[in-house]
Amino acid sequence: MLALSSLAPRLVLGQPCDKPVYLTLDTGHMGVAELIANVLNRQQVKVTFFAANEKTQEGDGSLGSFWAPWWKARAAEGHEFASHTLDHVYWRADVPGEPPRFRVRPSAGPQAGKDLTWTAPEYCAEIERASRRLQEVTGRKPLPLYRAPGGKVSPRLLATAKSCGYLHVGWAPAGFLGDELPSERASNQELLQKALREVRGGDILLAHLGIWSRKDPWAPAVLEPLIAGLKQRGFCFATLRDHPGYRDWVARVR
Repeated sequence: MLALSSLAPRLVLGQPCDKPVYLTLDTGHMGVAELIANVLNRQQVKVTFFAANEKTQEGDGSLGSFWAPWWKARAAEGHEFASHTLDHVYWRADVPGEPPRFRVRPSAGPQAGKDLTWTAPEYCAEIERASRRLQEVTGRKPLPLYRAPGGKVSPRLLATAKSCGYLHVGWAPAGFLGDELPSERASNQELLQKALREVRGGDILLAHLGIWSRKDPWAPAVLEPLIAGLKQRGFCFATLRDHPGYRDWVARVR
């Protein structure tokens, strides 16, 4: 994964910054979405959201009509957006031979839980579906980036995505903030201290807008002290538009 502190941008939101980190938030059940938005506003932090239309605790999916005003508000605040595949589609394996084909399994949408075989154009179309829906609900053109669910990819899958205009975004090892881990194995306090200890400048950080399986929600309990603690250590926050590994691609493709 990318951790390019030596290539950090000189300015973030017009201010000098030599220790940027890039907080990214994937969709989830959205039960803590408003709380997270409040934290980001208080802390004046901009993030990059990777969105799929996942099942939610309330409403008709994370990119459905119920949540559309929430996304519109985040766009007005200056956050960035990118595709997480509309039906949260996991790559399972490459299919041998040509042309490229992939075994995939959506975890949302009408084919959730089914094992499917897709061509490269079908996979590209799925990335684009989420990007197009994000533009509809935010009124803002998403970044030409995407994140595969679970971060599961292959070189052939990455080449396919790039051929249709999307670079994949993973996360730094220390950037896995642990909100998907069982509460009984990784307490919020342990996750907070680990991140404060291990995160480095240039790291891409990953968390979610609600994880069904975690009993003691990570957000917003850890989010605000983590942001405040990283700021105290001299870090600043930027979106992936300014990331040295992606900014040239974003400027060129957009």
